[in-house]
Parts: sequence; structure tokens; C-alpha cells
Amino acid sequence: MQKLTKIVATISDKHCEPGFIRSLYEAGMDVVRLNTAHQVQAQTLKVVENVRKVSNKIPLMLDTKGPEIRTCESDGEIPVEKGMLIRLEGNPQKRSCPDTIYVSYAGFSAQLEVGKQIMIDDGDIAITVVEKHSGYLIGRVENAGFIKPRKSVNLPGTPVSLPSLSEKDKEYIGFAIEHELDFIAHSFVRNKDDVLAIQTILDQHDSEIKIIAKIENQQGVDNIDEILDHVHGIMIARGDLAIEVPAEKIPGLQADLVKKCIRRKKAVIIATQMLHSMISNPRPTRAEVSDIATAVFSGTDAVMLSGETAFGKYPLESVQIMTSTVREAEKSRSFSVDSKVMPHDNQISVFLSKAAVRSIQKLNSRAIITDTDTGKTARYLAAFRGRTPIYAQCYDERVMRELALTYGVVADYMDVELSKKEFIRATLTRLLDRNEIAEGDLIVVLAGNFGKKAGPSFVEISTANNMLQEQKYE
Repeated sequence: MQKLTKIVATISDKHCEPGFIRSLYEAGMDVVRLNTAHQVQAQTLKVVENVRKVSNKIPLMLDTKGPEIRTCESDGEIPVEKGMLIRLEGNPQKRSCPDTIYVSYAGFSAQLEVGKQIMIDDGDIAITVVEKHSGYLIGRVENAGFIKPRKSVNLPGTPVSLPSLSEKDKEYIGFAIEHELDFIAHSFVRNKDDVLAIQTILDQHDSEIKIIAKIENQQGVDNIDEILDHVHGIMIARGDLAIEVPAEKIPGLQADLVKKCIRRKKAVIIATQMLHSMISNPRPTRAEVSDIATAVFSGTDAVMLSGETAFGKYPLESVQIMTSTVREAEKSRSFSVDSKVMPHDNQISVFLSKAAVRSIQKLNSRAIITDTDTGKTARYLAAFRGRTPIYAQCYDERVMRELALTYGVVADYMDVELSKKEFIRATLTRLLDRNEIAEGDLIVVLAGNFGKKAGPSFVEISTANNMLQEQKYE
């Protein structure tokens, strides 16, 4: 049986040979993420070209930097001790030194007040502002450690007025359009305007790229409803989010965001440190396995690997363990049709989709087969979070790849429009040949008699063998 929860894996240009990518794909990877924070376009293109050598079914998700703040370059790691006072200044042109830590945001000191916290390198170093001067701050170091160059700087509880898109982001959006990537995951989305800044560029180029908003600050959480109005989905980026929000609140917040996305038929990815120990160790911790299972129990569309596959020692093993954990969790996940899923814009689709999903619960159906022009019907079926695969036959290769991010959907491309009889026979035959269904399995077909634009008009439920015999003798 197909796993239903999807896996997003980050691939670096340092390790992106076609054979390596193929091994991850065969192990359960569904989507390739491209992290542009530390790449140039030539490096990113290398990954894109190698992914496409493996399969045209693998979607590519490009990650932008967004309005981030980082420590400036330095000659090395700068040691700090608990209780020491240190000067901090916003100047992207300067190099940090033991006397002063420079950061990439010129308006840094103006944004902060005495008593506010500065978190460096995902919270490894905490600094409290004790003095504010014209152009710089004095901070008290709260724990010993090392301040490293080019590391993240978070300002919990302090809104940042940086522009949503850097020049590098704009260049990479142009790259994504030129090379027809599938998703742009935009970092540090604070409100709908951050999303619309990208959508405006996409519209100017008639691009069909879908936007994923990375939710990793309090502003993004507070404005989640307006953000969801303008995106294909969200990524819950728990690393930075857990610095902005108390860590103990993250599990509840994660569950609420997943539920909201499901009901609005938006894709949702849970990310950050899911198998972090496997960057250097061959086996995960029990806590990491439980973290993946909890994400599956909540009904997320996808879980994500970052450093584990980008530069870790055990990338293939990470995907394999994530796949096996997902499958085990799906076996024990409770299932019930959620009546609060927002309706499809076609009321016939609403009625028939609910009937198709309820057949899984009432009749123990083994799979749903449907065809789709835009992906809407497949995403609506997926929003009910059934326990069987949805085999979606797509008329557009881009839609096929977009659905690779959607829970439970196994998408294939149909290069010509088939009649109802041919579509059902071709799909069943392919699934039987791939041993994904058996002849005696009860199958649900959701399809239409009036052309792909009209949407579904009937539900048919029978065994795969009976359906094939019916098609044979019609």
C-alpha cells in the first residue's frame, strides 16, 4: 500500500548525482526542496537538471531567504561568556570582531528596546538588550558559547520592517519562472502583502508556480487566515518559530495550523529537525520517531528533511526511516470524515466526493480513482484524510507534480484525453500491473460523463475485476 503522507527532502548541489536522487525517490521522497540561502543560481540549476533526469514526476520547491537577519562575516567563531556585555550594531558592510557583533540589518538597533532579547543561531546564544544608543546596542550575554558568522538572528516579540523580498530573492524568483519550477517556499512570511509581492511577479510572467508560505514568526501566526487566502499552502518552520514562540506552545500551535489548512484544502508541511540526529548518526532518537508520528496523526500533507539529506552522513537511511515511520503511524491513525472541510466551488463535486470517501469507512474500499484538470477535485478528496490512496489521472504535467505534495494523492499524467471507459480501464490495468491493487479489491471511481471541464458527475463502486469486465464487454 502506498504511504499517504508525503516527504519533502532538501537536496544540495554538493550531493545531487542522478543516482543519489533516484535512490531517495525510490525510498519515498516525493518533493525536492532547493535551499537558496547559501547557493548561487548555477549550483541550484545543477540540482534542477539532475532531478529532471530522474523523473518528470518529482516537483521542485525553491526556498527563498525572505526578510531574514544574519550575523556578518568574521575571522572565525567569537567566544562569549555568560554575563559579559557586548556591543551590537546593524551594518552589513562590517565584519564582526570580539568588540562588536555586526548584523546584516542596518535598522537593527532602532527596532529594539531595552529588555528585548536577541537570539543568535537558532537560539544557541541569547542576548538581552541593556542599553540603547544612537546606532548601536549594548547587550548582556545569557549563556556561554560562540557567535559564528552568517548565523540567523531572531528578535522575539519585535516586529521587523525589512522588505519581504531581497534582490537575491527577486533574482531567484526569475530563475524559478525561467526553469518552470513548481513551488516557491517564501521564508518569514508575516502577512498577505509578503505573499502578494511574489504573486505580482508571477502574474507579470503568466507563471503557474504555486506559493508556499513559511510560517516562522509570531506575525505569520497572527495573520494566518489572510495568508491562507493567497497561497497554495504553508510550511510550519519550527526552528525559527520556536524562538519567537515558547517551545512548549509549538505542538498545540502545529496541530491548530494543520487542522486549519486541511479544512481550507491548503497543503501543509511540517519542517525542521525531524530526524536531526541522523545528520551524524545512523539511527534516530525515539523522540524524533514520535515527532514524525505525531505529525502523521495530525493529518499533515508532508513532513520535511533538511540537513539530513542536504549534507548529512545518512541521507538515504533518513528517507527510509521516515517512510517506514510514516507507514506505521498511518496504520493506527484514526479516521472520520471531517464535516467542516470548506466546500468545493462545484456542489456536485462536494456531494460525490463525500460519498466516495465515506465508502472507505463503510465498505472498506481500497482506493479512489479520479481524473482532474486543475487538481481541485483531488485536493478536495484529500481534505477528508481517508486511509486509502487517491489515484489522480491528470491532463497537465504541472498539476501532476503539484499533487505530489498533497496527502494521499498518487498522480499520473494522461497525455491524451480518454473516454470514461478507456480512462478506467487504462488506470486499473496500470495499477494491477504495478501490484498497487488486487483484482478483488473494492475500488471507487469518481469521474464525469460530460468532459473534464464539467467535473465529476458519478461515483461507481465495484471490484477492480468487475470494472475491467464491464469495460471489456461494453
